[in-house]
Amino acid sequence: MSVLVYADASQNGKIKKASLEATTLAHQIASKLNDKVVVILYKGNEESKQKLSQAGAHKIINITNDIPELSDFSVTAKLIQKYIASENASTVVLSYDNQGKAVGAYLAGLLNCGIAPAVTSLLEADNSTLRFRKNVFSGKAFATISLSGDKKIVCLLPNSIPVQTSANSSAEITDVTESAPAKNKVTIKSVEKTTSGDKIPLPEAELVVSGGRGLKGPENWGIIEELAKALGAATACSRPVADAHWRPHHEHVGQTGLAIRPNLYIAIGISGAIQHLAGVSGSKTIVVINTDKEAPFFKAADYGIVGDAFEVVPKLTEAIKKFKATQQ
Repeated sequence: MSVLVYADASQNGKIKKASLEATTLAHQIASKLNDKVVVILYKGNEESKQKLSQAGAHKIINITNDIPELSDFSVTAKLIQKYIASENASTVVLSYDNQGKAVGAYLAGLLNCGIAPAVTSLLEADNSTLRFRKNVFSGKAFATISLSGDKKIVCLLPNSIPVQTSANSSAEITDVTESAPAKNKVTIKSVEKTTSGDKIPLPEAELVVSGGRGLKGPENWGIIEELAKALGAATACSRPVADAHWRPHHEHVGQTGLAIRPNLYIAIGISGAIQHLAGVSGSKTIVVINTDKEAPFFKAADYGIVGDAFEVVPKLTEAIKKFKATQQ
């Protein structure tokens, strides 16, 4: 038997951190069940294969050719279904990102099996049942979710568990060519992917600097970007900022945007409405900078600064730069 992971590295050949986390969880499950971890890797490079091997993969099947149809998540689900059969997999682990949410749900329908969405850790595993922890009520409580049956699908919330690596690990690696599993009702003529350049993708960022309406306008966003650059962090924003087109919508975090779980979240000029907190409450440490000492965000913060962002943030940025200079 095996635990199967699907990892898409087609953007630039590099493996996403979320896929390494999923492989770590798969290894935890497989260790309990005496199974092996098989990773289906789409267009990975040598570095991605090595990282997956170190994260606990016993076998890596790397699909080397372009399959444009995989932009349709139902096709991706059918491809995974094929490897579930060939690799005798009892459990499939996916990252709970945009792709994993859609593929996991479709695959559960194909297999007529249970799915555990947005789990944060493995609690228990035996040959009949897997038990996981997940956040509920916008992170205000925890729940235990159990899966039983011959087939199980697990979707891991990004940044929930640390990637565990072993330099001595060595996976069996096979490069293969594949075709789309079945003709789709929708014809894919072309696939264009946006690139973020050197910016850190928000779902994978461990450090995030976020701004709200307190910045007063897009022309002032430079102080957010300067602080993020000094920290090596990603930038984010509240919904009103995205709705006002100060920042692109893919930077919007909150209940109706991205849910993130960085190690450090710095909220600048954000009041902390419940909808925003729902998307960032899983952050390990929250720092709030706001002129309003009654802002709701301070109740959720680990550290708070009551002050003008246009005075506080540049001083904070400069202090970080000086500290880093002394460490070199």
